[in-house]
Amino acid sequence: QKSKIQKPSGNPLILGFNETIDFSLLKEEHIKEATDYILKVADKSKDKIINISNSRRDYKNTLLGIDDLDNLIDLIANPVKLISLIYPVVEIQNEALKEIKRIENYKTELSFNEDLYEAVVNYSNKEEAKNLSGYKTKYLEDTLLNYKRLGFSLPPEDRLGVKMLLSRLNDLSLEFDKNILEAQDTLFLDKSQVGGLPKNFLIERLQEDGNYAIECSYPSFDKFMRFAESDEARKLFRHKFYNRAASKNIKILNQILLTRKDLAKILGYKSFAEYYTENTMAKNPKNVWSLNNDLKQKLRKKAKRDLAELMAIKSRKTGEKIIYNIQPWESEYYENKVKLNKYNLDTEEIKQYFEFNNVNDGLFKICETLFGIKFKKIDHVPVWFSDVQAFQVYDLESNELIGSFYLDIFSRKNKYDHPNTFNLVKGKKVNEGYQKPVLVLTCNFPMPEEGDPLLLSHENVKTYFHEFGHLLQGLLNKSDLGHYSGISVKQNFSQFSSHILENYVWKKESLELIGKHYKTGETIPAELINKIVFAKNVNSGNKELEQVFYAIYDLTLNDRFDPDGKESTTDLFRRLVNQITLFPFQEDTYPEASSKFLNRHGSAYYEYKFLEVYAHDIFSVFEQEGILSSKIGKRYREMILERVGTKDPTELVSEFLGRKPNSNAFLRNIVL
Repeated sequence: QKSKIQKPSGNPLILGFNETIDFSLLKEEHIKEATDYILKVADKSKDKIINISNSRRDYKNTLLGIDDLDNLIDLIANPVKLISLIYPVVEIQNEALKEIKRIENYKTELSFNEDLYEAVVNYSNKEEAKNLSGYKTKYLEDTLLNYKRLGFSLPPEDRLGVKMLLSRLNDLSLEFDKNILEAQDTLFLDKSQVGGLPKNFLIERLQEDGNYAIECSYPSFDKFMRFAESDEARKLFRHKFYNRAASKNIKILNQILLTRKDLAKILGYKSFAEYYTENTMAKNPKNVWSLNNDLKQKLRKKAKRDLAELMAIKSRKTGEKIIYNIQPWESEYYENKVKLNKYNLDTEEIKQYFEFNNVNDGLFKICETLFGIKFKKIDHVPVWFSDVQAFQVYDLESNELIGSFYLDIFSRKNKYDHPNTFNLVKGKKVNEGYQKPVLVLTCNFPMPEEGDPLLLSHENVKTYFHEFGHLLQGLLNKSDLGHYSGISVKQNFSQFSSHILENYVWKKESLELIGKHYKTGETIPAELINKIVFAKNVNSGNKELEQVFYAIYDLTLNDRFDPDGKESTTDLFRRLVNQITLFPFQEDTYPEASSKFLNRHGSAYYEYKFLEVYAHDIFSVFEQEGILSSKIGKRYREMILERVGTKDPTELVSEFLGRKPNSNAFLRNIVL
């Protein structure tokens, strides 16, 4: 009989059923203490599953037991991972990074546990297992397939090799992200180099010596590339931005690719891309290549028209009659000029109608109307930073609490610099009742001066809606199993709901709900809405072509690239940029070193576009019935959001549409 595991007292990370983390109490030592505790409890739970006699094995004590075990670990792993990426105290952040590595390694060990595998196999042969239905059948099938993909059909020594490779991939992945996070770099410019940039942007970055310090963050990069008048300054900044973490991450990326290649080989796949896509909607690399090559051809005509528009503006500005190309540090600048010249679209004027709180209120109204929910702000909740906000979400009809979430929207030092949505707690049916989901939505909007409002660009609004789509999926999913809950669902299907919500930033009815002048409260005028909508597809061909480039680059690295060959990852980047896009590669840059998507599941980038095609098809139903139709919103919530993960995504979409999905709505959307 093993001794009882002592539960630490006063640790804010160790919670009871549906309790909330008190971040104000968090100390560095709590992270290791919570990790130690949960891994001991996990060991005990694992042993309990293993020690059940085969005659007594059933769904509840075996399959559900494994889902309970995973959930148990995630209750600590999810907050520790969040802390490692966004916590403002660097010592606590570093401690969390150390412990999340330990937890991930433990999870790898667990996935390779021979006795757990035998427990699942033994259960799968029982009569009860053969008579399962619905999500339970799918869960058993997915669990067995996952074991196969971990090499359990291989001899023991090869299985050990798979385990070592996955552990190495995890360590390399964490290191890759950490290097980007720590790559704090700044461009110093004098007054002559910052013409065209918004006044507030410059005031925030003015130094005592009269120069300006422009930090290498996405919000700063976006604004600088659109507004800075100086070609040379834009070129300099883009050079610096695309060299972040290059000294470390080029080598690590190569190691990641080599490790993936070794993993695919030992498992019997031709490439890592074949391994990855086997378990996705695409099924194999051939279908991904076909999708991207098809889009590449169809987008080129629109991209060339876009380029001609940009070149005409550049020609007028420079006084040269013929301009043969647009440099990569010029594209966003001249795109902005086209919007100004052709549509008189002043992005700074637009921002006055998109004050964050007004946008948020309008977004809440849209979601409440569509999905039959209501939001409630929760004050006096202990958070990890003073400007973080907390909300609860209720079902409008039953008034039942659905879940809760945090908004952490401002940029700060050492914070994960991509907009993202994280699971803190996944929805799941447990002994005490339903475990309510808790999520965190993070952005990196610049902190305004005290007393000033946060004014968002329309692009920022689109980003926020995109992330909120992820959040909705994590909140509204009603799975009994943690395996099918949250935002990290199989096949990156979480991108689907984010693309759906993005559509609302281009429609008059929704823009009138989110757009209020920050001083007067005046609703955004129809004339300005028309400008936004008409300007939507300025340079859209080139932007979409860039997305296809990234998908093909990612796919090539994981399907047709030799990390030990003569061509480097940068050589490949240069070659494909020059082949696929209409803007030349900027020499002496290493963009892949700070490309986080390359460090996720290799070959997965295409899924953004794949799912966007599906999302536009679904949204076309909303357009037919009215984009704020609660009838269609309810149907979408019940048929897709609540069921994501429990059924093949293509089947869910086809059921909603009443037909197979197609790309017609997507192609119409970018006005080819």
